[in-house]
Amino acid sequence: PPGTGKTMAVEVIANDLGLDLFKIDLSQVVSKYIGETEKSIDRLFLEARAGNAILFFDECDALFGKRTTVQDAHDRYANIEVAYLLQKLDEHEGLSILATNLRQNLDVAFTRRLGFIVDFPFPDEDSRRRLWESIWPPKVPRSQDLDLGFLAANFKVPGGAVKNIAVAAAFLAAEQGGELKTEHLLWAARREIEKSGRRVAGSEFGPYAARVEALARAGDRHAA
Repeated sequence: PPGTGKTMAVEVIANDLGLDLFKIDLSQVVSKYIGETEKSIDRLFLEARAGNAILFFDECDALFGKRTTVQDAHDRYANIEVAYLLQKLDEHEGLSILATNLRQNLDVAFTRRLGFIVDFPFPDEDSRRRLWESIWPPKVPRSQDLDLGFLAANFKVPGGAVKNIAVAAAFLAAEQGGELKTEHLLWAARREIEKSGRRVAGSEFGPYAARVEALARAGDRHAA
């Protein structure tokens, strides 16, 4: 799933190996003009070989998904492009890393070519609790009764969202000139979750609902 640390893991690998990391935007590689995609692929692998760089294909299901049924010349050519890229990956002596949020959409023949498959699961409650406990540097002033257990148990979010919530809550607390409190985190959690289109009900804040609503009202007055 998204936000579970795939890109960060790739960056850590590149840093530990002391290698450059080429993040491949597949939309820039694939061309609607016949023959141009292959040229882009050739340039990509030549540059990676010359610089001894790691190739990172994010959202690789966009190109390495299940093969399309050939119904017209466009479908036939699209499958040829994928086959050509697979050939270049097989020939490439450097490190290539591919990530997807939709593993079930990957072509079975393609997954058989992979040397290693690493799952990045959605964090369970205990993992979320540990993420919350380690997310801030020591210099961030925190309330003694910060209820991270409530947050971990009731808000099922991935690591990427934990980071976004933690940063937003810390900024809000700093703006108010006080310690980071549970209501700051819950206010930020609602904002983060509602980005995805899911509305967070006040009842989800449990005993902290009144404090969160007070923060929201204060923010509305400040914005006005």
